[in-house]
Amino acid sequence: MSHTDNGTVATVGSFDGVHLGHHRVLEEIAVRARRAGRQSVLVTFEPHPLEIVNPRAAPPLLTLPEERREILAQSALNVAVFLRFTEALAHFAPDRFVRWLLDRFAVKELVIGEDHGFGRGRSGDVSVLRRLGTELGFDVDVVPPVTLDGRAVSSSLIRRAVAGGDLDTARRFLGRPYSLTAPVVLGAGRGRSVGYRTINLRPPDRRKLLPPDGVYAVRVEWRDGAAGGMMHLGPRPTFGDPERSLEIHLLDVEPDLYDTLVKVAWVARLRDVMHFPSPDALKRQLDKDFRAARSALTAFGTSTSH
Repeated sequence: MSHTDNGTVATVGSFDGVHLGHHRVLEEIAVRARRAGRQSVLVTFEPHPLEIVNPRAAPPLLTLPEERREILAQSALNVAVFLRFTEALAHFAPDRFVRWLLDRFAVKELVIGEDHGFGRGRSGDVSVLRRLGTELGFDVDVVPPVTLDGRAVSSSLIRRAVAGGDLDTARRFLGRPYSLTAPVVLGAGRGRSVGYRTINLRPPDRRKLLPPDGVYAVRVEWRDGAAGGMMHLGPRPTFGDPERSLEIHLLDVEPDLYDTLVKVAWVARLRDVMHFPSPDALKRQLDKDFRAARSALTAFGTSTSH
């Protein structure tokens, strides 16, 4: 990585979700870097450190690596470094990791959240960093947490909201609707048989956290377009299919999106997955879902297509 002679302003962390608290840190290093004529640098990890240190405790991810890259690319950062997290790195003492940061990125200022911890056993807390900063000649600054409703914004809080189907809390704490990016694949064509053509998404990496099974109003974006839709997430009991599927009927448009990467943002939950006695009964419910999805998208302030 190239950097100015003035060095860099850096931060380090997993940044899963890139939520409002993360954005506060990123904005802070970007502002400090511009003022000092330096570059802003994020050093983040892939995979999540707990996947190496304690796989059973590893959390489901709010953002898969490519999703995180897309969000970070839209920030004010100069550089985002995705560092491969390994067993060897997990055993780095805090001072060894800090020395590596200084050597690799010429860090002059290190900006972190107040609950930050890194190095072996997360022993590199704020006090350790400040001691190392004095010894090694870099400044350490702590950004206080962002709070909403009296709660500090955190990835774990957002995971609980998504897992519980609380899309509104997830959206407010992320600063955007919760989303998934996945390619469109061939489906069985059952939607067309009941008058609702669907696009089918490839199931995401098992690490990706999905909301509870159900029918949702969603917003779908692709390279040259976007549309509202209604999404079925889960099994299809009416057709005797126990496999979890992700199907979306797009409102008002029928683009050919096979093999296209799409981004799906959850807007509102409409109902649970249900078993219907016949395709006709399913069709009647889908007609209701269609109207409910359009109403939810309008209330959310988004057009159904463009």
